[in-house]
Amino acid sequence: MKHYTYDEWLQYVNDEINENSRQELEDHLYSCDQCLNHYLMAMEANESSLPILSDMSEFTDSVMAEVSKQKIVVPDTVRNLNTMLMVPSVPDTKNDTKNDAKTKMKKKPFYQQAAFHYLLAAAATILLTFTGAFQSLATYANSLESPQPQVQKKKHSVTEGVINKTFAWMDSLEKKEAVKK
Repeated sequence: MKHYTYDEWLQYVNDEINENSRQELEDHLYSCDQCLNHYLMAMEANESSLPILSDMSEFTDSVMAEVSKQKIVVPDTVRNLNTMLMVPSVPDTKNDTKNDAKTKMKKKPFYQQAAFHYLLAAAATILLTFTGAFQSLATYANSLESPQPQVQKKKHSVTEGVINKTFAWMDSLEKKEAVKK
């Protein structure tokens, strides 16, 4: 990557370069922090020659008026991307008024609807309620609130119970095989 010198940025700030070089420098600013620092130093050095704004709100209004006068051109690729993502897009002025209503409001997919999110939350709540997750949380919270530590019996999990029964069954099979021999 080619870096530009402070003097080149000073020429840019003073508007002493041609249009091609200007575009090249502006494009480079997006990707280089070092050159951005040189540019900012050149701006600070040239700050005294910049005009002083007497009324900032008037300046802002005039800039916004100029921006609103500009015609916004949306490339077809952006319009196609918005269609693919089901994003409401700016209606095309070339279409007739019948199609304008369709382009203004595009239907969102079901998973982006608020009702879908409410149903999903309700289903998750019911599932957690029936599996006992809330009950175990309440029991855990009560055990934290109690002033005396309680000695609890070791509770076996379902998995341990299944494993114990499996081993007992395997042992009984081994005994039967030993009896047969």
